[in-house]
Amino acid sequence: MSHTAPAVEATGLRKRYGTTHALDGLDLVVPRGTVHGLLGPNGAGKTTTVRVLSTLVRADAGTARVAGFDVNTQAAHVRSRIALVGQNAAVDEILTGRQNLLLFGRLSHLGSAQAARRADDLLAAFRLTEAGGRPVKQYSGGMRRRLDLAVGLLLAPSVLFLDEPTTGLDPRARAEMWDAVRALADSGTTVVLTTQYLEEADQLADAVSVVAGGKVIAQGTPDELKGRLGGDRLDVTLRHTSDLAAAAELLRRVCGAAVDTDADRARLSVPVADRVGTLGRFLREVEETGLAIEDVTVRRPTLDEVFLRLTDPDRITTEAVA
Repeated sequence: MSHTAPAVEATGLRKRYGTTHALDGLDLVVPRGTVHGLLGPNGAGKTTTVRVLSTLVRADAGTARVAGFDVNTQAAHVRSRIALVGQNAAVDEILTGRQNLLLFGRLSHLGSAQAARRADDLLAAFRLTEAGGRPVKQYSGGMRRRLDLAVGLLLAPSVLFLDEPTTGLDPRARAEMWDAVRALADSGTTVVLTTQYLEEADQLADAVSVVAGGKVIAQGTPDELKGRLGGDRLDVTLRHTSDLAAAAELLRRVCGAAVDTDADRARLSVPVADRVGTLGRFLREVEETGLAIEDVTVRRPTLDEVFLRLTDPDRITTEAVA
């Protein structure tokens, strides 16, 4: 693979199961040595994309190259340069962590001495050396997922596909996985990560592709995607829900923009261009009107808001018709 060629490049991928279009013209480019997030709701096409790129499924149409090789005509070359860690642990619970690594190493045609060296190196890299002699059934969820990652890296792949790797993990275990993924990226491995966790994509990904309806509907860095919502936002929490209408009108007048209302939490949110000036004008108006305000904050949009806006079915349908 050329040093300048992308690690992953897909154009017009289509895959249909019966009447369901799992992929509907998906395009994707992932530069080498980066972490790329595929972000989308259930059924968006994320897992199908990974299955096509890892040669587990053949697309009905379109082309894809991974590590410089065509996934259809050079599938064996692709498989020799990638690893896939799925949503479910692939390790044997009865064996110890080290025994699992030795087993997978031999199945990957490593010699016994090489498999042993690789197993010890990976146990150390993923902070599992002390646990390496214990049966996997005694491991925590986070330890099992780290062992899964270690198995995937036995052959030092150029590209690692992680399909929702932290599903079902508690916050501590998820943070441990994030540390492991960051270390992989720092070592030069290209990581393609599918996730439904917005914070995960925000924390890990150099770039994000938002997938909905089997295609990429937006892409960019997390900050670029947040910027599409119009910069900073002013959040206002009221003491009384009865003041929602009056507060919304005040915000529209001060900010000159549409106001999002959350009646259940007595909360309003509006985009602002001049955070300091707008906040000052709003507080002066509040003082004059006597509205009872519980809290006021100015912040950047979250990736959650970007995701919800971009994957809103009405928005996607409208843009498709246009």
